[in-house]
Amino acid sequence: MKTYQANLLNALTLILMPLWAYLTYEGTLEKPEQSVTALIPLFLGFTLLLCHKGIKNENKIIAHVAVLLTLIALLGNVTKPLLTAIEEGRSLGVFRVSLMILTSILAMITFIRNFISNRKKS
Repeated sequence: MKTYQANLLNALTLILMPLWAYLTYEGTLEKPEQSVTALIPLFLGFTLLLCHKGIKNENKIIAHVAVLLTLIALLGNVTKPLLTAIEEGRSLGVFRVSLMILTSILAMITFIRNFISNRKKS
């Protein structure tokens, strides 16, 4: 998979999964409304989507920005959201967060392989 393709897949996942969770949220007595912080991955995904053309054109600065954003998304999803979904027994939440983690890992691996390959070429 090419770097820009992995980034696009990750960006779309980071946009669609939080949007799905936010729009289908069913409140409880303890938490009647969904928090806006649930949309943080959406904003990261949108920013990664904006980086797509630069990554496709092999712009190193944009690629490094995308790697940083991907790392932030990965670390942000591995901690609180995944643990909370597991603790609360929300299987759909675990699926959504796990999918975001998986695509972020895939994108990171693709970026790192590309950086190593480019380094060997020069």
